[in-house]
Amino acid sequence: MEPTPQPPAPTVEVCYRHPNEQTRVHCTRCGRPICPQCMIPAPVGYQCPECVAQARREFRRGPGRPIRGGVTVTKALLYAIAAVFVVEVLTGGPRALFEGPNPGRLIDLGSMQPFLIADGQYWRLFTAMFLHAGVLHIGFNAYALWLFGSIVESNLGRTPMVVIYVLSGFLASVASYAFGPESSVGVGASGAIFGIFGAFIAFNYRRRHLAMAEANLRWAGMLIVLNILLAFAFGGRIDWRAHLGGLIAGLAAGTFAEGWGTTSQRRLVQVAGLAGLVALGIALVVWRTTEIRELPFFDEGLAFFQQLGERS
Repeated sequence: MEPTPQPPAPTVEVCYRHPNEQTRVHCTRCGRPICPQCMIPAPVGYQCPECVAQARREFRRGPGRPIRGGVTVTKALLYAIAAVFVVEVLTGGPRALFEGPNPGRLIDLGSMQPFLIADGQYWRLFTAMFLHAGVLHIGFNAYALWLFGSIVESNLGRTPMVVIYVLSGFLASVASYAFGPESSVGVGASGAIFGIFGAFIAFNYRRRHLAMAEANLRWAGMLIVLNILLAFAFGGRIDWRAHLGGLIAGLAAGTFAEGWGTTSQRRLVQVAGLAGLVALGIALVVWRTTEIRELPFFDEGLAFFQQLGERS
């Protein structure tokens, strides 16, 4: 009778800083094994001293500094927005600088218009985030993008910054499209910037045990209250649906982009989480498109906005 095969002995891991200390705990940021002496409590699990020190260096680095030199993603986005605004002013007439182009010209340039999107012009969900209605509109948005984009990019990196901006801008447009009036003509980077702001909140919330992160969260809370008051004050001139959709998308995208768990688990969270947000946006677009196409006045509304764009 052959002996029953025995299961393999469990792998014994040791702390990467103290080779004589056995452990089964891993740093939630880098995945390396750490012993009780090296465990530093984190929002999820424990982190090693090196990762905690790196996080503190990232905070001290501050906004506006490129990670590896050259043009940052934040600057590139600002350049793109400015270039499109120049086109708006040149093609929109003498009043476009302060008031923005007329609705017909904005439609021609790629604004967010539900009837046209329902007719198949889905690219408007992206192009609208690069258009603005006047110099004050782009000025406020550019300042907010420079401020929060620089911080998010310096802490999360260039690729996550691009993903968060585009994804938040898309979902902000989707929120406006799905829950806003069919006759609206929407423009602005506000939704995408609220997404960057949401990622800023998510990043600091995970580090709320640090004094600077706690201060940043208080600052973010005051800004949210201020924006709520502005939404009430300006009424229909502010698309609060896009702002709220972008903020929620940024909170989720920022959380997923940073991930949690071991290195392999973090990658799974990043891919699955961000893919889930894209799927949610697509599902809302499909639902709203079906709803708009079934409206009894869909053909009339579509014809009106098509002609409005052609007359510009």
